[in-house]
Amino acid sequence: MTRLNGKTAVVTGGGSGIGLGAAKRFVEEGAFVYIFGRRQAALDAALAELGPNARAVRGSVTDLADLDRLYAAVKAERGGLDILFANAGTGSFAPLGEITPEQYDQTFDVNVKGVLFTVQKGLPLMSAGGSIILTGSTTGVMGTPQFSVYSATKAAIRNLARSWALDLQGTGIRVNVLSPGPTRTDLALEVVGEEAFEAMGATTPLGRLGEPSETGAVAAFLASADSSYMTGGEVFVDGGMAQV
Repeated sequence: MTRLNGKTAVVTGGGSGIGLGAAKRFVEEGAFVYIFGRRQAALDAALAELGPNARAVRGSVTDLADLDRLYAAVKAERGGLDILFANAGTGSFAPLGEITPEQYDQTFDVNVKGVLFTVQKGLPLMSAGGSIILTGSTTGVMGTPQFSVYSATKAAIRNLARSWALDLQGTGIRVNVLSPGPTRTDLALEVVGEEAFEAMGATTPLGRLGEPSETGAVAAFLASADSSYMTGGEVFVDGGMAQV
């Protein structure tokens, strides 16, 4: 497929997991991709997989100067931006009564503030036909024990997409949410534990965990003109977890 031929994409959290799965699919479909993340070793390993049509910029979505460096690199080499996948996120478990201010601040800083400024700073490089994709989660529409802070950030992401779709009226730029269910990533396995996570996947109607490549395929759809009449929406890639 070459649905993204000649397009320029930015993927935050692109060094591993869902971000890397999407970056791979974008490259396969003809895009030139910038991955952005905090861990240099992960970025280097991802570049080795992605090949010559990818670049890596190290930084944090919570640091506005790092975002400025990212977009300066995109502008200098590519001139503009067609696809922005605001995917970087974090989360940890804590039941009500044990939530700390530090946990709250870290989770909201990365998952909400980070997404907001990733999009706002990238927007000047985008034009009609551009696609913004935000990573949501099944937790944004479900009650999740011990995971309320993370879940609240993903509910916030859902409303950002609704509101930004209205803000972007008349620009030709679309914004949608891609919401994964339990997906086999290093971060998820670390936070949840492999055995517990496999058990969670088994409870979905499809009876298994999702793979980053499956989420990447849907990201490519949302990035392409095939989804040209979609904005302000949410697409679940969750094995049916939040659907039945």
